[in-house]
Amino acid sequence: MTEQPDRSEADDFDGIVEAETNLPQDLEAARSGETPTPDLAVIEAGSRTLRAHGGLPQGEAVPARPADPEVDAALRAVETELAGRWGETKLEPSVSRIAALMDVLGEPQRAYPTIHITGTNGKTSTARMIEALLGAFELRTGRYTSPHVQSITERISLDGLPIPAERFVETYEDIKPYVEMVDAKEEFRLSFFEVLTGMAYAAFADAPVDVAVVEVGMGGSWDATNVIDAGVAVVTPIDLDHTDRLGNTPAEIAVEKSGIIKQGATVILAQQPVDAAQVMLKKAVEADATVAREGMEFGIVAREVAVGGQLLTLRGLGGEYEEVFLPLYGAHMAHNAAVALAAVEAFFGIGSQHARPLDIDTVRKAFASVVSPGRLEVVRRSPTVVLDAAHNPAGARATADGLTEAFGFSRLIGVVAASADKDVKGLLEAFEPVFAEVVVTANTSMRSMDVDELAALAVEVFGDERVVVEPRLDDAIEAAITLAEEEDEYAGAGVLVTGSVFTVGDARLLLKRG
Repeated sequence: MTEQPDRSEADDFDGIVEAETNLPQDLEAARSGETPTPDLAVIEAGSRTLRAHGGLPQGEAVPARPADPEVDAALRAVETELAGRWGETKLEPSVSRIAALMDVLGEPQRAYPTIHITGTNGKTSTARMIEALLGAFELRTGRYTSPHVQSITERISLDGLPIPAERFVETYEDIKPYVEMVDAKEEFRLSFFEVLTGMAYAAFADAPVDVAVVEVGMGGSWDATNVIDAGVAVVTPIDLDHTDRLGNTPAEIAVEKSGIIKQGATVILAQQPVDAAQVMLKKAVEADATVAREGMEFGIVAREVAVGGQLLTLRGLGGEYEEVFLPLYGAHMAHNAAVALAAVEAFFGIGSQHARPLDIDTVRKAFASVVSPGRLEVVRRSPTVVLDAAHNPAGARATADGLTEAFGFSRLIGVVAASADKDVKGLLEAFEPVFAEVVVTANTSMRSMDVDELAALAVEVFGDERVVVEPRLDDAIEAAITLAEEEDEYAGAGVLVTGSVFTVGDARLLLKRG
């Protein structure tokens, strides 16, 4: 499954070999009186070529469909096969199937250290920040997140970018015989998410990566990702979501999510409800894990709104980091940044092995490069159209606060399409104070709530006069833009498209961002 280097990479490699062989002495050789041998030169060239893959990503965080018709057809065939399996919302709480797959694949998930992330909101943005920091320190990264905004390839990233469609297809074809082998032995076939998890772990081992950043799909203990033994466990804020599967209180949900805390790990704990924090701390004690808590061992010292984002002073495990620009909006993103920084410090041993801070310039460079598609993402001006993937009440409240702080719209129109299995009324209630009117619609997901049912909930929350119904998302966005432009408020009005990651993905395509 290893890719052949392109010509430029091969030229770089050959050039390094020649330089290392022909130089009379490097620094160490000069001290020892030795000249580098050709064999050692090849080893050094390989090491330096791999390191060259690290650093900040260059490319699109959300890829379009492949331009090559053959590649696109191959990707669609894989997507179709995966779609024929259990979806992400149908679960059988067990890691037996994914463990069996890892076994026949040779345990690829043990080939690299990992940072494991659970929580209710903020997981993907935090994962992207962790990835950016690690890459800035010249580590080759793999990132596994879900769900995707537009392309399934977004879920598996190398060096900060989704793997190419060709590589995604190759990875699937490589593990497919082993997937079928496990399917034949288990009571239930591997699910969509389990196969993707297997693909991610195999792709990371094949790359190879220096470190993997892994987001749980749901929960923790029996999540398919939880066959890793992560040295750093990150817990973003816990709130009510997936209550039919995880529990009806933050404490009950925390029990499941605490399952990612492994023996002797370091736990980076974002601010939590008291009952959820108690569960996490109890689990940490049982696992002899070290805990760093936001607001205690690390946190936000200062924060101010800036053009295009916000300027932060963060207190990490090793000291303060001043004048850190984050090109994302909202206090919740600043908290995610504090958590991400502490996680990377913990990965490098800061707080346990030594107390010196990370290089400030590298930290600034990393955070300034962060993107998080579909999270208060501006995709159009005049009027301003913002996309946000908030899909539960807690996420909606954070989004509403971020909008109010960063944009100050004189008139905001909401476009909402949500999944039927979510607390949709709670989501609408969170947005009610900031929406002048709401246009309810549907997205392309099979889980999308029926428009009439969504409209009935919206009328309960907003009143009949503030609700517009448009069954098609393109018509809904157009209707919202028209409403935003009314009453000579063109310059100060805006539109927020929200309710689901699926809604954001569809809107991005409609608005030509993908």
